[in-house]
Amino acid sequence: MIRGMTELIHDVDLADPQTFHSDLTDFWERLREHDPVAWHPPRGDNPGFWVVSRHADIMAVYRDNVHFTSERGNLLVTLLAGGDSAAGQMLAVTDGHRHRELRKIMLTAFSPRALERIAERVRENTRRLVAEAVERGTCDFAEDIASHIPMGTIAELLGVPASDREFLLSLTKAALSSDAEDAGEVDALMARNEILLYFGELVEQRRASPGDDVISVLAGGEIDGRSLTEDEMVLNCYSLIIGGDETSRLSMIDAVRTLAGHPAQWQLLRDGDVGLGTAAEEILRWSTPAMHFGRTCLSDTEVGGVRIAAGDIVTLWHSSGNRDASVFEDPYAFTLGRTPNKHITFGYGPHFCLGAYLGRVEVSELLSALRTFSRGFEVAGAARRIHSNFLTGFSSLPVRFEPDPAGLAHYHETRGARV
Repeated sequence: MIRGMTELIHDVDLADPQTFHSDLTDFWERLREHDPVAWHPPRGDNPGFWVVSRHADIMAVYRDNVHFTSERGNLLVTLLAGGDSAAGQMLAVTDGHRHRELRKIMLTAFSPRALERIAERVRENTRRLVAEAVERGTCDFAEDIASHIPMGTIAELLGVPASDREFLLSLTKAALSSDAEDAGEVDALMARNEILLYFGELVEQRRASPGDDVISVLAGGEIDGRSLTEDEMVLNCYSLIIGGDETSRLSMIDAVRTLAGHPAQWQLLRDGDVGLGTAAEEILRWSTPAMHFGRTCLSDTEVGGVRIAAGDIVTLWHSSGNRDASVFEDPYAFTLGRTPNKHITFGYGPHFCLGAYLGRVEVSELLSALRTFSRGFEVAGAARRIHSNFLTGFSSLPVRFEPDPAGLAHYHETRGARV
């Protein structure tokens, strides 16, 4: 089998979280130009895998559910380990008929009525958190604001009591990434197990006393006349809490860090010269918090003219595809008014992110609150980067705000009137 120009990635280990502490811009540019479907050689106990870096090739694999499957894992951590124990049960690692039926069940919990109610809560929560932080003058944006918005959103959808949300947040932060360089896979595994145990207890409660939340919907769901098992319910709760928290939280943190370094773009947003929805799409493209997803090849095929053999692992790198100059004009420019913006931050095809709507709402509401309550802001200390081969972003971001007295006064007036 022809493995491609491996010299481009001979010294780069994409399975190692330490790799992503470096600027990989040149690496991805060279791969897209010279070796867009490249073979990543085996290292240590890890098998080799394909690295797909062009936007068009990534989209092609996402569309092809005949030659590629998610059921042997969809992240490097599970793909390299030889599979995912949740395959066929958790939506993200289930394909075919069962995937379609399970997705239908879960979509009923994401009805327009439910989403409208949750979106209003997102708006209220975001405005309160940002207004309080701006009035204090300084905050750790990651800890004091971004950590609370997405977790509150998805926890409310799942029916997680408010008293448990800080506990769950600490677990989701450890499940697929870490604040510490020396944290090992054992720590991540323990966090994932804790999340599963927690939802096991919550599932039992909802079966005994259903509500109008996602867990209750799962409890009442059937596929081919059979109710979902407890394992299926718990695993899909796990998937939702991880996916619903990480992407939006890391995108929000990156939005503030990037806007602080691009005053002209901030001014366009503050003056209303760019729409919130359009700006949110560029935030999502620019931050690309989930760097990759993956598939396993089911039968011999080709991607980008390169032969892929049955059994091969194929990784799809959003962090490269979202900077592809054949799709995005001047891709390394942060441009809030960018349109069209065909980013793949939420994936594509049958596994397109269930929470994409809420993710967009969360980022849009953050931008709205920032421009309403603050004239500007700056990064006021060292940002602390997370450690992961899947997620990228920051776990700490000290920020100093310049308040907008008029916006804050109007906010307090309208809140007082409602009370």
